[in-house]
Amino acid sequence: MTHLPHRPSPPSSARLRGALPRIREVERIVLRVPFRSSVARWNSVLISDWQQVELIRITTDDPDVMGIGETIVEYSWARVTDAAVERVRQGDPMELLADDNLGAGLQMALLDLVGKALGVPANRLLARQRVREWCPIAWWNTDVPPALLAEEAASAVAAGYLSQKFKARPWFDVHDQVASVSAATPEGFLVDVDWNSFLLSPAQAVPVIRSLEQSGRLGIVESPIARTDVMGHREVRQKIATPLAEHFDPVLFPLWMRDDALDGFVVAGVGVTESLRQATLAAAFNKSCWLQMVGTGLTTALAAHLGSVLTHARWPAVTAMNTFAHDLLREPLQIAGGFLRVPEAPGLGVELDEQLVESLRVDDGADPLHPRRRLLTFRLADGRRVHTTSMQQLWAFCENDGTLPVQERGATLELRDDDGGLDFAQLYERAHVHPVWDAR
Repeated sequence: MTHLPHRPSPPSSARLRGALPRIREVERIVLRVPFRSSVARWNSVLISDWQQVELIRITTDDPDVMGIGETIVEYSWARVTDAAVERVRQGDPMELLADDNLGAGLQMALLDLVGKALGVPANRLLARQRVREWCPIAWWNTDVPPALLAEEAASAVAAGYLSQKFKARPWFDVHDQVASVSAATPEGFLVDVDWNSFLLSPAQAVPVIRSLEQSGRLGIVESPIARTDVMGHREVRQKIATPLAEHFDPVLFPLWMRDDALDGFVVAGVGVTESLRQATLAAAFNKSCWLQMVGTGLTTALAAHLGSVLTHARWPAVTAMNTFAHDLLREPLQIAGGFLRVPEAPGLGVELDEQLVESLRVDDGADPLHPRRRLLTFRLADGRRVHTTSMQQLWAFCENDGTLPVQERGATLELRDDDGGLDFAQLYERAHVHPVWDAR
């Protein structure tokens, strides 16, 4: 019989209350963290508001014990409210660790604080056996042109990554995207492709996926059809060779498992306790998962601690840390061979770059970043075009129309910034009301 090495459990809350320093203040700091210049223009089309980061700093009566966390205000699973801050100021940190209702940054900061106070890494506070010291991690990109996606893939390899997750959309040729990435990376570099249901049906999805599988680079297929199409998922899974994943859904989970319709799940948009619960349910059916927790180096460190104790977090985690110009850390996290090393120091195991934080600080309530006026032109291979003024408008048009090709070869998307000319102004005003078809 094989015996696992013994790792002592964290001491009980009752024994530790006296050992924890008292919380003195909970500070909320608003930062504007820019994107890397190479992806900034395309990121601004869809995720410009990700650059707003709320940093949480919890100070105590021990100057050496401080907790830090972050919330990507327009993405993280829950913002930090004034009421949550008051609860932490007046409460017992040990009793609040598992409370997802605190919001992303505050729960993260508490894990960091308690871990530092007890001298243990955050994964020791999760009441789970650590199963790995290195966690798989993926580079992330939104939907971008093939040439830029290939440049990003090359940057990923240089940074120690061996997989890249990106968004596939009708307005880009996914075959060209995968071919471009393949040409820019060594054998063994894989792409995880997320369609967000844009392949519509098994009959349309299966030929596209099978064609991409011939590249030898397809790692995971995510959400090719509507999440609620359980029978469709089963059909797709039976006809492709690549693992099929969907975002965990507590209502659909029993149906997916009844029909054995998926290979695994995306655990995303939830707090620490719910992430543990969802990943544990997936593991009970021997289904893999990846953690999707978007943020800078702070969030990425937390994802590593969670991944270190989840047996079936076997797929590359997605934190999108690579899309930001700064990770906010004094020393970068270690990424090599497609894996992220779990920090060993107490708490999150990372140290904030305070000087950088001050340089990125903006006033609370500062005006949000508004994308500039631009036209988005979706061009089909036969020359037909549709003009829109935002990614949200384009998405809704393609999703609701239902008659466009789901993944046409040669399709492309062009961005045209406002040049001050009359032609732009007139087309923009028309497209702003309703997408404009141009059959030239």
